[in-house]
Amino acid sequence: MKRNSIIVGVLLGTLLATACNTEEKDKTSPPNIVFIMSDDHAYQAISAYGHGLNETPQIDRLAKEGAIFTRASVTNSICAPSRAVVLTGKHSFLNGKVDNVQPFDWDQNNFAKMLQKAGYNTAMIGKIHLDGLPQGFDHSMVLPGQGHYYNPDFLVNGERQRFEGYVTELTTQFALDWLKEGRDQDKPFLMIYNQKAPHRNWKPAPKYLTLYDDKTFTPPATYFDDETNYEGRGTAAKTQEMEIDGHARWGHDFKFEVDPDGNETGFSNELERFTEEQRTQWREAYNPKNQAFLDAYPQAEGVAFQDKEKEREIGVWKFNRYIKDYLRTIKSVDDGVGEVLDYLEENGLAENTIVIYTSDQGFYLGEHGWFDKRFMYEQSFRTPLLVRYPKEIKPGTEIDKLVQNLDFAPTLLDYAGVEDAPEMQGESFRSLVSGQSDEWRDAVYYTYYEYPSVHMVKRHYGVATERYKLMHFYYDIDEWEMYDLEKDPNEMNNVYDDPSYAEVREELHQKLEDLRKEYGDSDEMNQKYLDAYLEYINNRQ
Repeated sequence: MKRNSIIVGVLLGTLLATACNTEEKDKTSPPNIVFIMSDDHAYQAISAYGHGLNETPQIDRLAKEGAIFTRASVTNSICAPSRAVVLTGKHSFLNGKVDNVQPFDWDQNNFAKMLQKAGYNTAMIGKIHLDGLPQGFDHSMVLPGQGHYYNPDFLVNGERQRFEGYVTELTTQFALDWLKEGRDQDKPFLMIYNQKAPHRNWKPAPKYLTLYDDKTFTPPATYFDDETNYEGRGTAAKTQEMEIDGHARWGHDFKFEVDPDGNETGFSNELERFTEEQRTQWREAYNPKNQAFLDAYPQAEGVAFQDKEKEREIGVWKFNRYIKDYLRTIKSVDDGVGEVLDYLEENGLAENTIVIYTSDQGFYLGEHGWFDKRFMYEQSFRTPLLVRYPKEIKPGTEIDKLVQNLDFAPTLLDYAGVEDAPEMQGESFRSLVSGQSDEWRDAVYYTYYEYPSVHMVKRHYGVATERYKLMHFYYDIDEWEMYDLEKDPNEMNNVYDDPSYAEVREELHQKLEDLRKEYGDSDEMNQKYLDAYLEYINNRQ
């Protein structure tokens, strides 16, 4: 008995010492970082933001246990440029990735390189949409370009491999594999875990193909905005090509293999990538719904179709096909977030791990009748941002300051105890979200360059404050728009020429000029990138 007691005492002592050592190490170790970025995930489609559209219980955990940012925004609302800003902490015109066609220079500094140099084990898994082998990562497993929803290829440290399955589930599994077996357990880690979803063309996972079939969604109040020809707005809103009921395609977007006129849409070609079982599941889910629509609206695309009420019905049907597929893809994203959070908690990593969930920009969910992004209008300018770090962030924190994706790099470096690079233009929001300070910028700067191109959103730049927004559309037009977000949150009425806003307009122009100077932007810089873009367009013709 005495000998057994001694053994038990030694074992207990060893366990207690190990626990104490682990606790002490946790207190002194730099935080781990899990940075989760989805693609085109609108803040309206995260239930923590209170829009009542869908339920995202796993992403919501970050808001309940950490902080939710209600006014976070991007500097350039388009995929690849946004990701370049996140990595470099520099505006698009300085990091060089102003649009989806200009190359990205991986040789420039990024926050992952700096963390890697400081002793972090680093990985990038999922979508990055920047050509070339990612630099700053001990392990990379990324989708080439936009990637595929079904049976995607991944570039595994530069080597292309194809994997059978659904991309969101695969990306989550590869992230968990690295956390469990791929990382150096003795080092703090950075894992960038990027999902393709909910990017166009919104192909849901097999298990969610019929989710929401029993529900009819009501479009936003501004869905039929085009019926007034976007009265109160400028040329840019009137000439865009991103209307759900007008520019979305029967095949690619609405998943018809044959359109209402009996023509092949080409969607069958997309299904060729599927396995036989996947194609069967897909057609069993979609073909009956598609046929029911064709039976109800046989003249949906015919020139003889002049019934305004029926046209509106079709518009609402298109909205529902779009929003249901969009939300179905988000369901898989939310599942994946839950799996990663569960792993961190089950393995004692949650307390010392910063978890960020965001998107590369916002997205239109039928507002003004639109899908896609690009504009500086609120739905695409704003982006979701939720951050959990139990050591410093109180549960249920809400931040309404003008934080941007420009701020991610300096913030993460700050948490890691690494001095940010002098060329980084963002600010760390660490003291803001911890409640140690409420001082923050009073305005943010925005640029958009990819025109003429898909969706035909005109080039523009602008400034936003907590209440007002000023935008300049240029190149083939020269128009200014200004909005009072307090009185006009849907941005329906351009008040630029309203005499009662003359003083505000003057202040915003001065603020815009100051920010352009501070960040190093100019009309000459715009011309430089316009010339490069037009050269690219001409070379393609």
